[in-house]
Amino acid sequence: MKDRSATASRRCECQPVEPQDQQPQQQQQQAARLEQEQRHHLLFQQLDVNQDGGLCVDDLAAGLQRLGVYRTRSELRKIVKAGDKDCDGQLDFEEFVHYLKDHEKKLRLVFKSLDKKNDGKIDVQEIMQSLCDLGVHISEQQAEKILKRMDKNGTMTIDWNEWRDYHLLHPADNIPEIILYWKHSTIFDVGESLTIPDEFTEEEKKTGMWWRQLVAGGGAGAVSRTCTAPLDRLKVLMQVHASKSNNMCIAGGFSHMIKEGGFRSLWRGNGINAIKIAPESALKFMAYEQIKRLIGSDQQPLGIQERLIAGSLAGLIAQSTIYPMEVLKTRLALRKTGQYSGMLDCAKHIFKKEGVTAFYKGYVPNMLGIIPYAGIDLAIYETLKNSWLQRYATDSVDPGVFVLLACGTVSSTCGQLASYPLALVRTRMQAQATTVGAPQHTMLGLFRHILSTEGAIGLYRGLAPNFMKVIPAVSISYVVYENLKMTLGVTSR
Repeated sequence: MKDRSATASRRCECQPVEPQDQQPQQQQQQAARLEQEQRHHLLFQQLDVNQDGGLCVDDLAAGLQRLGVYRTRSELRKIVKAGDKDCDGQLDFEEFVHYLKDHEKKLRLVFKSLDKKNDGKIDVQEIMQSLCDLGVHISEQQAEKILKRMDKNGTMTIDWNEWRDYHLLHPADNIPEIILYWKHSTIFDVGESLTIPDEFTEEEKKTGMWWRQLVAGGGAGAVSRTCTAPLDRLKVLMQVHASKSNNMCIAGGFSHMIKEGGFRSLWRGNGINAIKIAPESALKFMAYEQIKRLIGSDQQPLGIQERLIAGSLAGLIAQSTIYPMEVLKTRLALRKTGQYSGMLDCAKHIFKKEGVTAFYKGYVPNMLGIIPYAGIDLAIYETLKNSWLQRYATDSVDPGVFVLLACGTVSSTCGQLASYPLALVRTRMQAQATTVGAPQHTMLGLFRHILSTEGAIGLYRGLAPNFMKVIPAVSISYVVYENLKMTLGVTSR
């Protein structure tokens, strides 16, 4: 008996004993999950007025009205659209719960950012301070009005439950904190100007932070493009001159450029490439804001589809206006030593020999390239952003330097890869007149010629130096952008 009891005792000693302080914590978490499930199930039943197991816009409107909550049909459509995974125009219970959980996570992040005292409650002073940090100054009476809308028990403070219940069925997809931290096209410059413009909060527009950020982004882009200009010029040379018979490699390309024009020739075409940033950025931003008004959503951030449409149209307008500068950049990058004395001399030669139409050669493939580049870049960036927010955003939506750099690099690389054949055809069309006696192909004719003589790989000439410059370009533009932001007095919060 002693041996058995001793053995049993040893077994008990060997088994891991769960710390007692963890047990109540686990029980609390389990109780919280159970309470959340019951609350979601009850809310679904209350909103499903016709008891058909699905929530359409009409169901939400009628159900919320019964609960004393009013939302516009536009807001309700956004809720259905955000949660409707199978695109059947309504939310089943699983879709409804997924939407609520995702939405509650965003709401908790906002609540924590407002709760300056970390006491689990928001008072009048915290509301005033948070809005002041975003550049909006309100009186104490105005802050009290905001608070009273959510304060159910009359304590003049808002706890998490009151905050959640008030905002739960309100489609706040792009909270200001996310817009503030997750800038993309303003921060990162990879030498292409086809990205969708960033959103700016109303507070950033009112305080003038938006134009400071655009100036900082423009300066960062100029520095980034200058630092990576040798790789960009090599890409252009390989796009135009590389072929099966002339298999130009990276080392051979650099050697050829230095022998022909010296070390400084590595930067040919960079001047106008940096100069065109300012007018293009300004035109794109102004066009984007006007298109947002036409769409009818100038007071709130657009969804991804609306952003793609508005951003692509804004890019089309900006590119159409500055496209002659694109042609000049290509011609200057391809010029031989002593061929032109500068940008104006190059423009005069083109105008005299080829006429005005020469400044729009390659225009069609350039415009067609906006959709795949901007669409894929935006979709991948938003996917990576939302994935990070769902998995790792607990106390803040600030992703940090490395996450932003990784997301920007991956999305830009994928966008460039998708639109690269069109970019190559554009460059060759811009450069056709530089080769004496060369046939003047149309866009489709050039595609056929490349495929028949070089195969599909011919559409990706110069891809290696193009990808080589992405990581240094993104990194340089980010560092310069952050420093210029500080110089210009831009505050993130």
